[in-house]
Amino acid sequence: MKISEVENSDLLILTPETFEDDRGYFFESFNQNKFDNLLKQKNVFIQDNESKSIKGTLRGFHYQLSPYTQTKLVRVIDGEVLDVVVDVRKTSKNFGKHWSFKISSENKKQLFIPQGYAHAFLTLSDSAIFSYKVDNYFSPEHDRTIIWNDDVLKVDWGFSELDLVISNKDRNGIKFSEAEYL
Repeated sequence: MKISEVENSDLLILTPETFEDDRGYFFESFNQNKFDNLLKQKNVFIQDNESKSIKGTLRGFHYQLSPYTQTKLVRVIDGEVLDVVVDVRKTSKNFGKHWSFKISSENKKQLFIPQGYAHAFLTLSDSAIFSYKVDNYFSPEHDRTIIWNDDVLKVDWGFSELDLVISNKDRNGIKFSEAEYL
């Protein structure tokens, strides 16, 4: 597995070694020992989540407050998404900065998102199956949502709002300037 650091962040892109032949392909999507050795730290993921979304579905920006903050390891099993993360750590030099990544079943990239980032993704393909590991359980009382089209963040989603499929929870997210930060 190859790890690439994302400039000016704690984010990491993981690209697995893929073995392909006339039957298809094989890759190891996760190995705890290799993962910890590559990151030089111990991460214990306790839950796997998966969602399927149609084209134009936007989910996020989601994060949880302490003591239920979450580290995530995300990947796309089928399809393609635009994955966007925002640094919500008040003491970070990158507070309020966002990063965007295209991850897909074709490029097989995974994104390691440490605690302290709000996370969102937009389905670019006809549909996408999105999978992620987390190191803490979901807690509705600590769950927060920042509005996807926040004026301060200015994320370029590359889609017209009319073409987006957004849940009420995400449509009613709060402004970044009014959010509770970590």
